[in-house]
Amino acid sequence: MKEIATLGGGCFWCTEAIFKRLKGVNFVVSGYAGDPHAEVIQIKFDPSIISFDKILEVFWATCDPTTLNRQGSDVGTQYRSVIFYNSDKQKEIAEKSKQPSFVTQIVPLDKFYKAEDYHQNFYDKNKSYPYCQIVINPKIQKLFEQFKEDVKEDANS
Repeated sequence: MKEIATLGGGCFWCTEAIFKRLKGVNFVVSGYAGDPHAEVIQIKFDPSIISFDKILEVFWATCDPTTLNRQGSDVGTQYRSVIFYNSDKQKEIAEKSKQPSFVTQIVPLDKFYKAEDYHQNFYDKNKSYPYCQIVINPKIQKLFEQFKEDVKEDANS
């Protein structure tokens, strides 16, 4: 059985590039959710391979949950740190894992809107783009360093 997680951790190009590389994640799509809309990703994952707890552990480690409406040089409410839960169980896990210094919102998912096609798989299609080199590459490097046992051999599988 598959589950869905919806997370906003700044630019969705970054979060998509990170989460599509995790074992047990079957599908990642960039989009918008919340009011006002945040850039988010929606993940379909197999909880028998990767738990929601592990997804949040990667989320906390690869975004900055301590800055309000900002991730690095990306500033505005669309770049806020947010977890849109899909069940009471996800809400409980998210609230339990949130540290006191985190400003991340934990709110129910109302609607998810898929982003435009040119935003999908942006990093993998544009690795030489300066934003990808400067912002996304260090996050992926951190993923490989801290979560190497959870990373797929092929990010496109």
